Amino acid sequence: MIRPISPDETTAAIALAEATGLFQPHETEVLAQMLSEHFDGKTDSQDLWLTDDDDGLVGIAYVAPERMTEGTWNLYLIGIHPDRQRQGRGAALLAHIEQMLAERSARVLLVETSGTDSFEYVRAFYCNSGYDEEARIREFYAAGVDKIVFRKALIAPRK
Repeated sequence: MIRPISPDETTAAIALAEATGLFQPHETEVLAQMLSEHFDGKTDSQDLWLTDDDDGLVGIAYVAPERMTEGTWNLYLIGIHPDRQRQGRGAALLAHIEQMLAERSARVLLVETSGTDSFEYVRAFYCNSGYDEEARIREFYAAGVDKIVFRKALIAPRK
């Protein structure tokens, strides 16, 4: 079941992010701080923290509107526990996010990821989900580590 993360699930959500292997320890510390600020009401009320709950958290996602734009959103985080990967859960979570945003009249969803070899499967996931590589910023994260931005136009649901 895909639903919003609750405040009492912060520790489990961070543990899930760590388990994906996509984040360094200092990055999960930032995620913990972001979740804390979200639940304390210190961030934009439109930000969405979601989970895929299957008798425990197995997926996590964070999406937020891009400031000073009309209908552009950023997917900052999506991850599935390694024991639950390759079951379609990531695709389902991403589709759920896209549908939610389309219902909010979002036009575009952007995703950034690393250009390293270890993130090739992540980039393939976005390509297979209908995203186009929109930009590459060389040596963004560190020397030799590019930032790759993917883009997808969202279609509003028919009424």
